[in-house]
Amino acid sequence: MESNSIDDYWVDGGGSDAELRCAIESFCDMVPTTGVGIEEAYGVELTSLKKRARDDSTTGLKSKACREKMRRDKLNDRFSELSLILDPGRTPKSDKASILSDAARVLVQLKADAQELKESNDKLQETIKDLKVEKNELRDEKMKLKADKETLEQQVKAISMAPSGFMPHPLAYHPAAAPTTFSPHVQAPSNKAAHFPAYPGMAMWQWLPPAVMDTTQDSKLWPPNA
Repeated sequence: MESNSIDDYWVDGGGSDAELRCAIESFCDMVPTTGVGIEEAYGVELTSLKKRARDDSTTGLKSKACREKMRRDKLNDRFSELSLILDPGRTPKSDKASILSDAARVLVQLKADAQELKESNDKLQETIKDLKVEKNELRDEKMKLKADKETLEQQVKAISMAPSGFMPHPLAYHPAAAPTTFSPHVQAPSNKAAHFPAYPGMAMWQWLPPAVMDTTQDSKLWPPNA
């Protein structure tokens, strides 16, 4: 057998297998000519499938690269914003490591400042508490002084009021009319100091005992000087 064409497998050229051959050729999009193999029909379709798969893979790679570029651009924008925040008056840096180092340094400084402010706030709170206690103590002392003042005023008012039925001596109203010296019964020695001027009359006699006020024995007890 030297012939390998597909016609050798048919029973006859146009007999009972003619309909089956036409169906196969139409399914494979083959031109109905003698000598066209099944391998050639399948080769065309396989080439088309490979081309479509290659186009799909190329489109997927392009889409992935585009997404990666967008992600990197967004990340670079974030770093630029961070650099502007760290150094507002300078040009944004492009070195990401330097930007991260500056950010870490600023965070450490802010943390230290926050700790100092917290300690200062605690001290101020303690000072406020001490001032409140001192204020309450001063208020109590003020109330006590006010009560003492009222008590003293009442005492002064009670002392300044004359007792009922007491008539002051006329010299209390006219001190200039008082004599310069007091004339006692017995003349005072010359080496003694001068007597005080007459003091305004005070009703002290009403508290003296009757024996002291008796003057009938004065001539016997205190004879006059020769």
